[in-house]
Amino acid sequence: MAAFDLLLKGGRVIDPAQGLDGLFDVAFRGGEVAALEAAIDPKAATEVRDVSGKIVSPGLIDLHTHVYRGGTSLGVDSDDIARRSGTTTFVDAGSAGAGNFAGFRKHVVETSKTRILTYLNISFPGIFAFSKSVMVGECEDLRLLNARECLQVARDNLDLIVGIKARVGAIAGGNSGLAPLALAVEVADALGLPVMAHIDNPPPTREEVLGALRPGDILTHCFRPFPNAPIHGDGRIRAEILEARERGILFDIGHGYGGLGFQSARAALAAGVKPDVLSSDVHALSVDGPAFDVLAVMSKFMALGMSLPEVIEATTAAPARALRRSEIGTLRVGSAGEATIIEEASGVVLHTDALGETITTQGGLALRGIVLHGHWWADGTPG
Repeated sequence: MAAFDLLLKGGRVIDPAQGLDGLFDVAFRGGEVAALEAAIDPKAATEVRDVSGKIVSPGLIDLHTHVYRGGTSLGVDSDDIARRSGTTTFVDAGSAGAGNFAGFRKHVVETSKTRILTYLNISFPGIFAFSKSVMVGECEDLRLLNARECLQVARDNLDLIVGIKARVGAIAGGNSGLAPLALAVEVADALGLPVMAHIDNPPPTREEVLGALRPGDILTHCFRPFPNAPIHGDGRIRAEILEARERGILFDIGHGYGGLGFQSARAALAAGVKPDVLSSDVHALSVDGPAFDVLAVMSKFMALGMSLPEVIEATTAAPARALRRSEIGTLRVGSAGEATIIEEASGVVLHTDALGETITTQGGLALRGIVLHGHWWADGTPG
């Protein structure tokens, strides 16, 4: 009997969690990473894949997605997105609330080939009215915000729930101000979990939102365009942004349909303010652009000046830390048997932000294969 189920041979392994960037072979057995060495005998594996000239990353983690397909109007199919992006862990950012989480778990999470974790929405019905023609914020009506219901469902599902989500702003919360976020923080505190805070148009302001967050909490849409942008009109980073980072607030891109402005991103990166996490916020309105998926977001931030190792860290080790899940986001021996195989491909790529500004580059990241549960995922092999 072979020692390993699968061997990836000859690839450039970039694993920021271990500080690795070099040529290594990676072997899998029993659904886990079994060996990571300079050279592993191919005769020791049942299946061998030559990945010479390719980049082998830990399985990509998309910290902000909406994959309650069929149960919410904004949901997309996680496995379909995985096949084109190499994402092996999707984190649903509050599509479901206490009132419909059971359906999300049974009909989507438990049937998906890829891993799905979730932030539970503080609003009882989750995001229930989100489309091009219908947009009703789930946090507009305070009657829908029941902290006890949210706490009980989260406590009963801690194997999947990684935090509490609150969407605040004029679009998501109407006149409710900071109330949804305050309740989310209270529930999260009772569970010892972080909060992910969405911010759209004021009110509340960025200062108010950041002031309510605790170290380890996540501000998503961190480089959003005006209004509530992280920069002054002259491009200077706002003082409350710098102070929040010093306090340990995590900055997540959450690209989506309206969450990323190139002007904000350029100014922040030029000032040395890099996002902690790159995520797509992929949903029904962003899946065909401008966000597409997390691999496209990685390419976009390389076009903005981040390096390949930096964008891989922001989609592997960094989100794993934010999720407090040490078994993913790395190729360390004993970790989950997941890997994403990518390549820096040539060709003209047009990148677009939420306001329609474009950047044209020569080349971008392309998917070349996926390892799931310690095996090569044939359905995830392009071509």
